[in-house]
Amino acid sequence: MAAHLYHGRRAVLATAHGKAAAIAPVMKARLGLEIEVPAGLDTDNLGTFSGEVARFGTMEETLERKAQLGLEAVDLTLGIASEGSYGPHPHLPFLGAGLERMMLLDTVLGYRIQESLFEDSPVFESAEIANLAELKPFIERSRFPSHAAIASPVGAGSAAITFKGLRSVDELHHAVRVSLEASPDRRALVQTDMRAHMNPTRMQTIAKLAERLADRLLTLCSVCDAPGYGRTGVSIGLPCSDCGWPTELVREEIFGCHACGATATRPRSDGLRATGPRNCPNCNP
Repeated sequence: MAAHLYHGRRAVLATAHGKAAAIAPVMKARLGLEIEVPAGLDTDNLGTFSGEVARFGTMEETLERKAQLGLEAVDLTLGIASEGSYGPHPHLPFLGAGLERMMLLDTVLGYRIQESLFEDSPVFESAEIANLAELKPFIERSRFPSHAAIASPVGAGSAAITFKGLRSVDELHHAVRVSLEASPDRRALVQTDMRAHMNPTRMQTIAKLAERLADRLLTLCSVCDAPGYGRTGVSIGLPCSDCGWPTELVREEIFGCHACGATATRPRSDGLRATGPRNCPNCNP
């Protein structure tokens, strides 16, 4: 580690939601990289989970803008940022899922090194309710109050007040009552607060992602020695074990270098070389 490019250096972490608690220990232990968080940094102007500010562009573009925002606040050349997106599970729509991305931006070498993590069991719940009695199922599913809640009026428009960071039953009841009064439909939307410092499960996911990014930074390209060599994509077409027909499942993983463009294709890391006929469009159309 002592010979690593980023050992003994400092990086700015662009966060307004306490992510340093998950990221800084990992970067220090794995890379010897110290993390600095600027005071008063407002990252919410790049988008909010609760929807008051829409996120424009891709996650990668938002990550880079967020890292640049941190770099503008301090005199450093390394910036780190993370971004999450949560919604219905792609295969089980009645469940939630999330995608977390994290980037290290090196303004001297021009590196943009990122890693991602799919979260298939987040604490991410929402419900529209018409009275306080209907809160009970949401509270039970959302692990409230260890995971904070958000409440807002349904149909009241973008100017309506949104109550965030609710961590007690009294606070939640008050926010719901006000939201019901403000809603033309007499309904309130209650949601899990997905900001990192309000959602311990998401904070754990961010720590896992920090480990992945650190491991990636420790992996050098065999062609040019740049850090950050890792998986860049996948190819679809895992064959059916019965008929050999290509399915929609991942067949191979694609690895590459962001610096020189070297690529390599490898079999699935889990060792799976075929799938059963239930996943086959030929055997099970």
